[in-house]
Amino acid sequence: MTETLAHPLPHGITLNCRVSGERGRPVLMFLHGFPEAAFVWDPLLAHFSRPENGGYRCVAPNLRGYEQSSAPTDVSAYRAKHLVQDILALCEAESPHQPLAALVAHDWGGAVAWGFANQHPGRLRQLAIINSPHPGTFLRELQNSPEQQAASAYMNFLIRPDAEALLAEDDFRRLWPFFTNMGAADGPHAWLTDAVKDQYRAVWSQGLTGGLNYYRASPLRPPRPEDPAAAKISLPIEMLRVEVPTLVIWALQDIALPPGLIEGLDAYVPRMQLQTVPEGTHWLVHEQPQRVIGWLQDFLAQPQSA
Repeated sequence: MTETLAHPLPHGITLNCRVSGERGRPVLMFLHGFPEAAFVWDPLLAHFSRPENGGYRCVAPNLRGYEQSSAPTDVSAYRAKHLVQDILALCEAESPHQPLAALVAHDWGGAVAWGFANQHPGRLRQLAIINSPHPGTFLRELQNSPEQQAASAYMNFLIRPDAEALLAEDDFRRLWPFFTNMGAADGPHAWLTDAVKDQYRAVWSQGLTGGLNYYRASPLRPPRPEDPAAAKISLPIEMLRVEVPTLVIWALQDIALPPGLIEGLDAYVPRMQLQTVPEGTHWLVHEQPQRVIGWLQDFLAQPQSA
């Protein structure tokens, strides 16, 4: 059974989590993206906490700024180092004596997970990423690919000071197209039922500023005439290498994250396995949860030396 648990962390942040499975079991941690929340992982928490599927302790935090988790007002509080600190502290609380069995992440959760795996490789055995760009390939594409620059142009809308108000207008009229502008193999956004919409409304009604502050705090976004410095960022290779075994699941119909982002990824992630979904979109966890579960199940069962 999935339940809600508030985790106060030593540095003053509380993360409200969806949890399933017994304490003391190997931990799977799941990190959501924008404009989502921890509830998107519920089918995976239910699956992987069952004894026949590994009996894991499954933990899906609402990231800082989301739902009932702490939401600092300062934009700088959403820089990568603080987000990684949150997950490290949550790992210490939930799995103090052993590394995470795996960190599973999507979208902005993946941005945090890439950094966590780079900085704290001893705190996780495996990493699984679902349509979340690695900072090395994302920076390359933002600086050199007109396709990626166009695909990421929405980020410059989300950093506007009036973005919260505009997105909340008319029952979140501008947010629903984040989902409905993408089709899916089983029909256009068939997963977006009235019940799922109500779950999203409940989250969004608690505030959008935290989620938008991830974009405002990030230096990785399309260059603008008034912000040319963004085009000159460089990242040292030491910040980009991920040595832990990594599964990358990439839906190829993601209009925000084109397939160019997985080209050359193995240069940064040498122990990578890649699964592509030609007909899937950015919302693959919603669209095809059983497919994602199957790949994760196989990945978790592999010997660590693989």
